[in-house]
Amino acid sequence: MLRSLITLAGVAAAIPAPQVSQLPDGQVQAPAYGAASSATAIAQTTAAAVSTAPTPAAYSGSTRGSDSGSGSGDGNGNAADQSGNVDGYINADAPYASEQPTPLTVVPSVFGPDSQIPAVATSVTGPLNGAPQRSRYVTGTTTHGPFEGTATVTGAVSNSVLASSVGTLPPNPTATYYNTNGLLQNPQPAPYTPAGGLGTNGSLPRYMVESDFDYESITLGLYQEWIELDTFNNAVATFSEEDFAAAGLGPEDISLIQFMAQQEQGHATLLSNMLGETAPPQCTYNYPYTNVREFVDFNQQLTRWGESGVWGFINHLDSREVGQLLAQSIATEARQEMIFRQMSGLHPMPVWFETGIPQSWAWTFLAQYISSCPEGTTRLAWQNFPNLHVVNQANINRFSPNDTADYERVDNRTSSPATIPAQKDSCINVNATEHPGYGCGPAITHNRSEPLSFPGKQVRFLWDAPGMAVGPNNSYTTSTSAGEPKFVAWAAQLNLTYTPLTITGPNEGYTYQPAGTVYEGGQGIVNDTMFVALTDTDMFLTPFNLSMINPHVVALGVYQAG
Repeated sequence: MLRSLITLAGVAAAIPAPQVSQLPDGQVQAPAYGAASSATAIAQTTAAAVSTAPTPAAYSGSTRGSDSGSGSGDGNGNAADQSGNVDGYINADAPYASEQPTPLTVVPSVFGPDSQIPAVATSVTGPLNGAPQRSRYVTGTTTHGPFEGTATVTGAVSNSVLASSVGTLPPNPTATYYNTNGLLQNPQPAPYTPAGGLGTNGSLPRYMVESDFDYESITLGLYQEWIELDTFNNAVATFSEEDFAAAGLGPEDISLIQFMAQQEQGHATLLSNMLGETAPPQCTYNYPYTNVREFVDFNQQLTRWGESGVWGFINHLDSREVGQLLAQSIATEARQEMIFRQMSGLHPMPVWFETGIPQSWAWTFLAQYISSCPEGTTRLAWQNFPNLHVVNQANINRFSPNDTADYERVDNRTSSPATIPAQKDSCINVNATEHPGYGCGPAITHNRSEPLSFPGKQVRFLWDAPGMAVGPNNSYTTSTSAGEPKFVAWAAQLNLTYTPLTITGPNEGYTYQPAGTVYEGGQGIVNDTMFVALTDTDMFLTPFNLSMINPHVVALGVYQAG
């Protein structure tokens, strides 16, 4: 029996495994689609309009327009071929100059003297020197490895709990604004200033957290900044230039990673200042990587849920001022995530929208890699869910991901990197120019002839029981309030999509990767490094209230879709 898949862009329908005769080139993980399926009896209208589940069809190959290749046009500044790479793109002449490139005959090899321009000697003094940075060496240089002591305090921070969960309410009765004529509907408070907005009345900003929600959210963000600062520095300190070279990365790439660590120093200082004197210091960590390739794979996941964790709560903050500065830091982290994907040989951004996740999800992923924290470190109120392991998680280091064996991960934590296969199976050193679609060395981008995942793929799971000690000093405990798992929730882009879970044994089961697009005829929902959860219900949720799924989550994992 088919069950409906509720998505944020509408409704998709669960499907049996489709027959995919050929996979598309590139990491857009969905085949071409035919007409919308009528398998669902529900239609939901959301900000992303109405959509229904498409029916997978066999991929028929490229539909790109032909390219004449000369680029010189007709001599009058008009494009010679208006089809180019985009079907149906016509009547788009552009005033391109009719110019032939100059033949390359000289390449500079001697540099200098510097250009002579007027300048004066300057130095950073006074207010221009900025506020002091927070030292990462609060208790001395950090160490690494598993925690071997005994926890003296356990459990998440809590006090008087008023209810078992947050109830559901109808839409905000004051949320009624709708503009039907494109004109201003209310008087302007000042010239060139439309009415409305928050924090726009001229009040002096206060860049401090304003509630327990703010405090716990920004504290979680600071825990994230500290581990990023440490892992970036740790790789540069422990791996040699030869180690980086073996992974296809050179001195300038090492310098980039060093600079990203400096960015984290600034982020940690910012968040500490917005928290005040109880802001937690840097902790010690237990990393899963033993070589550079594993390091970049781990960090494309670490920065993924670090970024997504912020998108999930930023617009719920009571302090708009804190949200403003946090957005300016997380935009940098988004660039870091893209860079680590490129260093891992993955497509840098194979989605239309980035995913937001609840704080407890981000804390579940993060806590597994924190070994210990100094005595007196501020603790968190967020939940730690049991781990959901993807048994047949695709190995990004294989030129044929469908040949991935079970558990090709370096350990059993949810975001630990893929193992490196035998050279005959590895895509790391494949020349992508000679063999397009099969190389996965560091690059601006790659298209994969065989994608990491596809609609209809059987995905097998194993999940932990609650009650495991995790996090700093093993002082937090995994827990769940959900009933028996019935669904797999796929959190990606603007969508939350459910597929039925088939139980095959104790804490074991499978489902099929769903088909579906964010908007009709557009980007497939399931792609990128994304998130999966086992749930006991398929309740309808959207990006702004996704945290309401938490009481129904049995286990939580990361899915390497693309």
